[in-house]
Amino acid sequence: MKKDEKYERAKKRVAELKGFYTHLAIYLTIMALLFFIDYSDRGNWWFHWPAIGWGIFIVIRGVSITRLGSDWENKKIKEIMKEEE
Repeated sequence: MKKDEKYERAKKRVAELKGFYTHLAIYLTIMALLFFIDYSDRGNWWFHWPAIGWGIFIVIRGVSITRLGSDWENKKIKEIMKEEE
């Protein structure tokens, strides 16, 4: 693998991680705001529904970026490189 290719892959990976952390920060900020609204309302507790729904997508994205995504990608690259030989 050439140095330029490694750099581009690393740059792409950093952009994916940055996007995930940005999404996570927005999620936490909005959930804190919703919790405050729900707490000050003193009504029925509804805060957990958006937290669970959006949280599922955060977990899926985090898992795909950190574990499953990179392992699968690396295996596929090696497989294709072997086929081309």
